[in-house]
Amino acid sequence: MATDPILSIEVVYAEASAVWSAALQLPAGATAGQAVQASCFAQAFPDYPFDQPRVGIYGQACSLDQVLADGDRVEIYRPLVFDPMESRRRRAEHREAYMIKPRSRPKRRKAKLAAGSG
Repeated sequence: MATDPILSIEVVYAEASAVWSAALQLPAGATAGQAVQASCFAQAFPDYPFDQPRVGIYGQACSLDQVLADGDRVEIYRPLVFDPMESRRRRAEHREAYMIKPRSRPKRRKAKLAAGSG
């Protein structure tokens, strides 16, 4: 009787102040979603929005039905607390509003030289 190979998987979640991890032994063919369930992540972080957790393997985003390989690290990503596009828009507005000198203004050094030679 042949036994299915066992995969060594690590599930990690990084908070702002600490890192949580769980080492698992799962059967071959296990998915990222099964690894998250087996890690007891839901019990450790009941406030996490579990409607659709975002996960990845070694920094590459993947779906929950991604089949895992031996040695994979499943990373659970925190939900965004801001819209990245809105942040970029605000930074651009801020730069525009508080720009010290306009781009079309000539450099002062050239203006001083022209005034002194006349």
